[in-house]
Amino acid sequence: MTDTATEDGTSASETPKRAGKREVWFFYWAFTVFYTALSVGICLLGRATPPPRPDVTALQAAAWFDKHEPGIQAGFTFLLVIAGGAAISNGIIGYFMKRMSSGGMLAYAYIATMGVGAIPGFQVLLVCWLTATFRPDRSPDTLYLLYDLGMLSYNGSLGCFTAAYTVLAVAIFYDKNRIFPKWFAYVTIWQIVTELIASQMWLHHSGAFAWNGMITLYLAVVIFGVWVVCLLALLRHAAGRETADTPALYEPKGTR
Repeated sequence: MTDTATEDGTSASETPKRAGKREVWFFYWAFTVFYTALSVGICLLGRATPPPRPDVTALQAAAWFDKHEPGIQAGFTFLLVIAGGAAISNGIIGYFMKRMSSGGMLAYAYIATMGVGAIPGFQVLLVCWLTATFRPDRSPDTLYLLYDLGMLSYNGSLGCFTAAYTVLAVAIFYDKNRIFPKWFAYVTIWQIVTELIASQMWLHHSGAFAWNGMITLYLAVVIFGVWVVCLLALLRHAAGRETADTPALYEPKGTR
């Protein structure tokens, strides 16, 4: 391949320099805004976290929907509108996993498992509870079913997230580029532990292992909160280390 000069004096065979990393920062802040909006919709409006009690009767479940109908409809409809933000969140993490020496396959595996997990772990809850509040005159038994299905799907969808966290931890351990520090892999392993413990909520209606229990819920919420805070800080640090000269993940043909 021979170099050909262009009008501005640069070589046509050179890879064009990109104008900074504005796109990375854009998706980083989109990730941050999405998780903030998710917290507002799930916790403050939808009242799914902290969750209602599992040891209630059908009439009590119907009364709970009636009491919280405005918040559920406003919060969960809003979350359905911005649900695509989950893809942005997975994408920015996958982007930095692609920067790791552990290989792109693990990045794709993380994105895929988190994407699949978003259906039972997020969308099903929204659809079930919005359906329950859409026709509140349904029989209490039907509302009871939607009450349980939403919460068990939201809190008890374990496999996809367990696989995603495992893939992320393995990628960090094998990475030699030090995109994320090794200690974050151990924090991620604790996420796996909470997912495995959460399997007990399918067996208990009350107590520490129910879906609102001290171990299956509150311990998991604390660990997840620590994980998200650490992740945001590490993503910010990783984005700050990139410059306009950082090689692109994909280059046009003929530029290598």
